[in-house]
Amino acid sequence: MNVQATGHAMIAMSLTYVSFSESQTANPAASPTCFQPLDPAVINASIPVFFVGRNRDGFWLARDAKGEHGGIFLFKSSALAFVRRACRQAGCATIFPSERFELDVENQGNRFVDYLKPLLRLVTSAGNGATDGGA
Repeated sequence: MNVQATGHAMIAMSLTYVSFSESQTANPAASPTCFQPLDPAVINASIPVFFVGRNRDGFWLARDAKGEHGGIFLFKSSALAFVRRACRQAGCATIFPSERFELDVENQGNRFVDYLKPLLRLVTSAGNGATDGGA
């Protein structure tokens, strides 16, 4: 686990799941353990925990372990700024899961991402078609 101090008493760490079943790997956000608070031996339960990572479309997500705050963002820096605002002066732990996950709470982040998703998928599928067609 990689732990680093950032911002106002913010702790950041990479998190990898060693014992995922196939169903959890296919849809990590559906896993009941995906957004669970950390073991009290790792971090005090009174410290808020946020997960920051990417979804299947490549957008950045930030979501707290309790499911009260979350958002979708274009940039990692925007997701981290959202976490800092949500934690205020108290600070929090920031977890960077190695698996992609989906936001399962109301998007309190960039509202335009919902409009960009279909365009991104269209561009991606058109790019894949052009590459396959030229071979």
